[in-house]
This record gives sequence, C-alpha cells and structure tokens, in this order.
Amino acid sequence: MGGGAVPVGGLAGRARAALRLAPGPGRRAQTKHECRFSNATGRVQVRFLFRHIYDRTEIARFDSARGRYEALTPLGEPDTECWNSQKEVLEDARAAVDTFCWCNYGLPEAGRVVGRRVQPVVTISPTKDDPLSPRTLLLCTAASFYPREIEVRWLKNGRRATEGVFYGEDLHNGDWTYQTQVMLEDTPQRGEIYTCQVEHASLKTPITVHWEPRTSKSAGSKVWTGVVGALLGVVYLAVGLSLYLRSRKGKGELEGP
Repeated sequence: MGGGAVPVGGLAGRARAALRLAPGPGRRAQTKHECRFSNATGRVQVRFLFRHIYDRTEIARFDSARGRYEALTPLGEPDTECWNSQKEVLEDARAAVDTFCWCNYGLPEAGRVVGRRVQPVVTISPTKDDPLSPRTLLLCTAASFYPREIEVRWLKNGRRATEGVFYGEDLHNGDWTYQTQVMLEDTPQRGEIYTCQVEHASLKTPITVHWEPRTSKSAGSKVWTGVVGALLGVVYLAVGLSLYLRSRKGKGELEGP
C-alpha cells in the first residue's frame, strides 16, 4: 500500500527541514511514504519506505529493512548524511513501521490485499514451432493467482523434467493478481504422460494438469484406410466394367444375324 505526501509523525517535518534542495524553474521536489505488506512466508511482513524525489528522479530513500537513509544519486548524498546524523530523524523513520504502517494495516482495503488468496487457473497449450519437426512445445500457464510467489514444474511420466524447460516472467494483471508461464520442449512418444504441477499458498494440495500426445497409430490408420478404400474403388470399377462388357457381348451374340 503506498501513500503520497502523507506526514508520518514528526518524520516528514524533520526530514523536510533538513532538505538542501530548492525547486528550480520547472522542477519539483516531493516525498512519498509507502507501506509494503507481504505474506509470502505465511507471516505478515511490513516494510516502510520514505522516498525523496527531485525532478522526477528518486535521489534518496529510507528503507526500514536497512534502517538508514541511502543516497540513490550524488544529488541525494548531502541530505542522507544530514538525516543519518540526526538521532531523532532516524528514530522516527525506524518507528514508522509501527506508528504508520501497522496502524493502517487494519483498514478494509489493506486487509483485503494482505489476507487475500486467489487460486491459479492452470492450462496446457501444445504447439509446434516447426510443423515438420518432431519436437513439440508444451506451454503451462498459471493465471489469476495471488500472492505472487508460485512454483510451476513439468513432470514427464511422473518424474520432474529438467531439460528443455524455460521459465517466463511473472506478469502483473493490474487487479492484484499475477500470471506466469513455463514451457517444455520435447519429442513426445506414444504412451507418455506430461504433467504441469503448480504449488501456491492458496492451495492445500498442488494442482496437476495432464497432457498426452496423440498417437501416430491413429494417423497411420487413417492413411491406410484411405489407401485401402482407393484400391477397393479401383477393384470395384474394374469388376463392374468387366461385367458390363460381358453383358454387352452376350447381348450381341443373341441379336446376331
């Protein structure tokens, strides 16, 4: 959860009092206070960030995970040195996790986000990069899940596949959910079973989706069926023509002079 220029106790006033930068023509200085909640490990973790931005560039910040102000550009070095030298400013910043973040944790919106669990929707999409190649690309997609941390693995005949596996980036959907894709490149054989297995905090047991290759036998039987049908057609045509000629010949003999 992020906040704009929201005062955090005496932190904002003391930090601003120490600012050495004055906005020039067309430039703007601003500060932002953010609370970042995470429950990836099963326990709620909170980080407080104080960000100092000048001319659209973040030049300094305080991260409660580090406990000190840090300069991100040379322009921010004088301010961070000044803030770190003031005991009261550092104490305010370090206490903001409790005085600012945890106080707002009970808000309805924060509660919905932090305690949220959304199960992934898992699908398998087979395709071929080259229609003439025997290799097949199997794409496992895990979509619309929250929180972000997820584990997707490919199994081949019950054993984890390690070769030909490619991982895509986690994508944010813009609605507090994520999606990711993992691809497996292989040459499927008849009787083999491929499984996409997904583990996530929203699941009591992993989701497993199976895929089996289409057997070449069915394709071959179709070809042989077509060949046999064509041959039978030729035989039937030859027999019919032979019977027709014999009937014509017999009729001519009966109507002879």
